[in-house]
Amino acid sequence: MTEAPPVRRPAGSNQLLIDLGPIVVFVVAFNVLGRFEATKENAVYIATGIFIAATLAAMAYCKLRLGRIPPVLMIVGVFVTIFGGLTILLHDRTFIQIKPTFVYAFYTIAILVSFMLKQNVWKLLFGHAYALPDRIWNILALRWAGFFAFMAVLNEILRATLDFDAWLNSRPWVVFPLIFGFALLNAPLVMKHAADTEDAPVPEAQ
Repeated sequence: MTEAPPVRRPAGSNQLLIDLGPIVVFVVAFNVLGRFEATKENAVYIATGIFIAATLAAMAYCKLRLGRIPPVLMIVGVFVTIFGGLTILLHDRTFIQIKPTFVYAFYTIAILVSFMLKQNVWKLLFGHAYALPDRIWNILALRWAGFFAFMAVLNEILRATLDFDAWLNSRPWVVFPLIFGFALLNAPLVMKHAADTEDAPVPEAQ
């Protein structure tokens, strides 16, 4: 009888810290720099540079420690570098504000286009973590596509109604809890069907 391949689990809280750490660094750096007269005027641009450096450092850490850069972190790194670079180069903080909108829109479009091509990009990205039936991968992908579309609209609403300081500081208190909450809502579905897959009998080798 052949042995079933092990189901690899996500890196969990460590990977979460790696993914969200650069944003936290950005928020903290901006608030600290804004308290000093010497850096107050350019706090957003200095903090943006730190944000880019922290994101690239997270990517380098994953490459050295894990041997690979998670696709999601790689996508975020590209957007942070492009929009952060434009923010600094053009001295316009609008670019770093619209970065989340473009990231969420990119995720939404990527998921929907993959369905049109008879693929499931969500499974391609996270299939290494869980063995799930294709039906469950499709449900998860469509749920997250809808969530990302909602987050893109929400970012534009927050950007239009809040000043920059309030917008930036809303990320740890509004955006992060929404992401965590939505992930938790989907966790029972993932765990149930991952457990079902693990308990399924393994066919004997012929």
